[in-house]
Amino acid sequence: MKPRVAAARTLAELLRGKGSLSSALPPWQSKVSEADRALVQQLCYGTMRYYPRLNAYLSQLLDKPLRNKDSDISALLLLGLYQLEYTRIPDHAAIGETVAVARVLKKPWATKLVNGVLRQFQRDADALRETLATQPEFHTAHPRWLLEAYRAAWPEQIEQIIAANNGHPPFSLRLDLNQCRREDYLQQLQTLGIDAQPCRYSAAGITLNRACNPTTLPGFNSGLLSVQDEAAQLAAPLLQLQAGLRVLDACAAPGGKTGHILQLEPALAEVVALDLEPRRLTRVRENLARLNVTATTIAGDGTRPNDWWDGRAFDRILLDAPCSASGIVRRHSDIKLLRTPEDITRLALLQGELLDALWPTLAVGGVLLYATCSALPAENREVIAAFMARTLDASHTPIPASWGQSQSYGRQLLPQLDGHDGFYYAQLIKNAPA
Repeated sequence: MKPRVAAARTLAELLRGKGSLSSALPPWQSKVSEADRALVQQLCYGTMRYYPRLNAYLSQLLDKPLRNKDSDISALLLLGLYQLEYTRIPDHAAIGETVAVARVLKKPWATKLVNGVLRQFQRDADALRETLATQPEFHTAHPRWLLEAYRAAWPEQIEQIIAANNGHPPFSLRLDLNQCRREDYLQQLQTLGIDAQPCRYSAAGITLNRACNPTTLPGFNSGLLSVQDEAAQLAAPLLQLQAGLRVLDACAAPGGKTGHILQLEPALAEVVALDLEPRRLTRVRENLARLNVTATTIAGDGTRPNDWWDGRAFDRILLDAPCSASGIVRRHSDIKLLRTPEDITRLALLQGELLDALWPTLAVGGVLLYATCSALPAENREVIAAFMARTLDASHTPIPASWGQSQSYGRQLLPQLDGHDGFYYAQLIKNAPA
């Protein structure tokens, strides 16, 4: 299969509301040659990164919107516009190859449409930009609702957030400091001609100047390093781990934080990795095996601990709660298409349910670390504020740190153009009953 066919098929699924890039892309990507898979990924993620802007172009270029059953042709047009506007692919190749896909999709009638729209964009791109320049969705490449949510929460940082979301994420790694000092590993990379620097806030983190296949890096197969953003690397240290403690990593998949917990304190009594979906726990076990650490893996619903909890209290709980991922849009650019304002309300309710359900499993004096990769207060400090108001035996501990911004509850990191992702943390302590 040719790369643009795979990309168009993937994007069409998203336009129909079927899945996300993380679920839709791999099956189609596997149908192209190994050499073309990076191109398919670039085309899909790039088209979604600029979807609000490309869709604005399309609304000007089409006489009327295409029917739902022709979402594959809509995807193909967006794909062609992305190539013309944002890649170095020669225009003639971008147009010719994209037009040809219509025949593979068994819609030969669309070849004339695709060719006409893309060639019109070639001619009128400057005029279109001028016409659309005042539209917020076009200017920022963000859906209006998300832009307004960011602006309401972070008016002074809005431009920084937009720039970071539209950029490419850094390629950061976490080292197992039990095996190697960070400065020694950086020296080893320098010897190999690989440019890297230490992360600013994570003692175990390094960032490579250029992304690469991590399996080619020294020590990957022996568990020396893991791919993990710096913001996510802050979770395990915030748990205040000690030997002999029992730890629950709720919503654990794919296991990056579970592995960090086990590496940071090898003498823990037990780490339980919980996840709702059994298939996702397979990935957790694979990742832990590579790191040469073990955890008890349980498939279960965090909102229903009576179905899986053995009654023994946990000393530490990491609740990396399901969220909008509005702090990591650059890693999941399809958020700009798939997320809606209603999702924020729904997810905030789920986050509160998880807190309420897991709190009874925490030992008195224990720590629950609430975390999300969201940049929206509705999923972060507001959720914690509501939980504190209804939970008499909970107290909040401010996080003394140089990173992020202190909130009424917890601490918020915003995405940085050349740094960490957007993330939120709040530390809660369970008090003895009055």
